[in-house]
Amino acid sequence: MSQAKVRVRFAPSPTGPLHIGGVRTALFNYLFAKKHQGDFILRIEDTDQTRYVEGAENYIIEALNWCNIPYDEGPGKEADCGPYRQSERKHLYKEYAEELISTGNAYYAFDTPETLDAHRKDHEANGKTFIYNWHNREKLTNSLSLSSEEVNQRMEAGEPYVIRFKSPEAETMELKDEIRGNMTIETKILDDKVLFKSDGMPTYHLANIVDDHLMNITHVIRGEEWLPSLALHVLLYRAFNWEAPKFAHLPLILKPQGKGKLSKRDGDKMGFPVFPLEWNDPKTGDVSTGYREEGYFPEAVVNMLAFLGWNEGGGSEKEIYSLEELVQAFSLEHVSKGGSKFDPEKTKWFQHHYLQEAKDETLAEQLTVLLKSKTIDISPEYSLKVVKLLKERASFVSDFWELGFYFFVAPENYDQKAAKKAWKEDTGNLMEELIAELKKINDFSSENLQEQIKGWIKSKEIGFGKVMQPFRLSLVGAMQGPDVFDIASAIGKEETISRFEKAKKEL
Repeated sequence: MSQAKVRVRFAPSPTGPLHIGGVRTALFNYLFAKKHQGDFILRIEDTDQTRYVEGAENYIIEALNWCNIPYDEGPGKEADCGPYRQSERKHLYKEYAEELISTGNAYYAFDTPETLDAHRKDHEANGKTFIYNWHNREKLTNSLSLSSEEVNQRMEAGEPYVIRFKSPEAETMELKDEIRGNMTIETKILDDKVLFKSDGMPTYHLANIVDDHLMNITHVIRGEEWLPSLALHVLLYRAFNWEAPKFAHLPLILKPQGKGKLSKRDGDKMGFPVFPLEWNDPKTGDVSTGYREEGYFPEAVVNMLAFLGWNEGGGSEKEIYSLEELVQAFSLEHVSKGGSKFDPEKTKWFQHHYLQEAKDETLAEQLTVLLKSKTIDISPEYSLKVVKLLKERASFVSDFWELGFYFFVAPENYDQKAAKKAWKEDTGNLMEELIAELKKINDFSSENLQEQIKGWIKSKEIGFGKVMQPFRLSLVGAMQGPDVFDIASAIGKEETISRFEKAKKEL
């Protein structure tokens, strides 16, 4: 028998922005599919319309595209298994729920929310937990305890009901997870979950199993939070007499400090994004920052996410992977069981690497756009020159401005501490002479400037620091930046002299 083609799915709910943990789930699904020449499917799980948020679906699609992990099938990329929004598949689920009733694997339950609440409170008062399952279902109001006539009467009268799964009473189930290995669970502790709600909509459990089956999903790779549902999902496959896919539950992404999983609050507190793209909340108007808007490269984000819970194994020290290399190296065997601490500094380390790898021309284009937003207009050639001088120290395109604003605007003020150290009583006169020297120089290339000025300093028999420190302070306003002759050459003769005049006057 030939092996079925690998088909995986990423199935988020459009209830807000996609958390970075969701992006990692999508990434691992994508890598697994591509490794096995399979299909990566996007399914939008929007059965809970009360939580639906306008714009969230587009956000999910845009985030996957920005990370360069686009889906093969899904909304807007229809194929044989569509539609890909659960709300457009509503008509399918009722018949499957009815099928489970006809085979004795599910039942109608007419208990009102008030009755169930009363049972819960009664149990709590006695220090117990109320579970709707084998030990009390025959005593509650459902099609197992009522006669078929009574059930029909209630349904004809339009009485609200739900459909519940009938969990086995006393069975030891063997479950297998591709990451965690073998597990056992006693079915007597499971509750009879609602599969179909009184509003005519399926619950996640039913819709998800039916859709995975109809979409020929071979591997379900999802977050650890779904582990408690694994037994029910396996039982549902068995009840339908369908072959279950293989399951893999990914470890949690943990806070950088303290216990628990990474949340938006951690990002707000420590100043890093937890979303791939910026999100404007249509309900509250709140804006949450994203990796894209913070200036990160998608390659850096993907590389960082891959290492949250995975490594190549075999003692590999390799940390930088292209997407193609990740596809080749990825396997579920090397996904860890334990949670992974998120490290904002490591993300910056990846970002720095990818900025160094980027083409200077690309960075120059991005810098030109950034400067335009500050109403500074410069030529692409000049932008390229600055990029080449500052690149080694930069991690983000915005760093070119932070590190080298003086390439575009003259300093407004001077670092007081540096001025005290560099500007002595005779410095003004020295600068006067230096200006005269600069005026004589026609070839303002960095090499020539260095030769001429250093020759002049030697001829005067004074220490280099006496001239070079005020030189830098005049051009930059502080003791920072690349080679001072490179700066002077870049800004040009006129601007260099003008900055000396200003410094002499103000200092």
